[in-house]
Amino acid sequence: MSPSLGALDGRVAAAPISWGICEVPGWGEVMPSDRVLGEMRELGIPATELGAPGFLPEQAGDLNALLAGYGLAMIGGFVPLVLHDPAQRAEALRRATEVAELFQAAGATRFVTALVQDYDWSTPVPLDAAGMAIVGEGLREVDAICAAHGLTQVLHPHVGTVVETAADVALALEHTDVQWCLDTGHLQIGGVDPVAFAREHGDRVGHVHLKDVDVATSDRVLSGELTLVEGVQAGMFRSLGEGDVAIDEAVLALEAGGYRGWYVLEQDTALTQGLPAAGTGPVDDVRTCLDYLATNVAPRLGA
Repeated sequence: MSPSLGALDGRVAAAPISWGICEVPGWGEVMPSDRVLGEMRELGIPATELGAPGFLPEQAGDLNALLAGYGLAMIGGFVPLVLHDPAQRAEALRRATEVAELFQAAGATRFVTALVQDYDWSTPVPLDAAGMAIVGEGLREVDAICAAHGLTQVLHPHVGTVVETAADVALALEHTDVQWCLDTGHLQIGGVDPVAFAREHGDRVGHVHLKDVDVATSDRVLSGELTLVEGVQAGMFRSLGEGDVAIDEAVLALEAGGYRGWYVLEQDTALTQGLPAAGTGPVDDVRTCLDYLATNVAPRLGA
């Protein structure tokens, strides 16, 4: 079971990517869902995001039954959408509606949008102000779909998307009015201080992903020397407290600003040496993250 997290109790969740679950070809070994969910339960995790397509059932009844068996709630999940091209808008809205229906039926609350160049995740072409304004129009349409299904859409800055760098983030803040998923790792990689983002734009934060980063490795990814997959396999993402991100200060800034939503532990991991022995592997890293929050953050938040 997890240690007491004080003011964060019941608000720290997990994501399957922390167990190496990713749809990208060549990412690594895929753990079976029963092991991942069982280890979440063992750690006292109360909720999870959906994870890569195919990892969990895509029919609401089956999904709800599976999660109930492990005492887990569904938060929502990551949804890649193409919104910068008006010619693809109808397809994006169709995809958004389909996912929103599943999330609603599963009791989820968060729809995490990633703005991809295309659905093959091609290298993004930076947008100018006019292009980001078009994205803003699309996001408002997705917001309406989410609202109709009891969901909040949050925009996820992410390596390999059209909101990747500090310049992209600045344009998106100016030309959209969507809520944000503050991802401490991806903001840091793109050149945005997540603590400053929390302090300056906390009123727009509707969801949080916590991950720590080895900046020396992430710089090689952002420069193009390594792909995202290669960077992950090289250990770009670290357990909380073991990288270069001020995770504690980011959480403190969010809480001081009135944020009371989920903190999702999301240390992107790739299993390249086969499945670890039972009770070892990613579960140890997630436990380390929980211990970090209990030891370094919770005491500073008070009761």
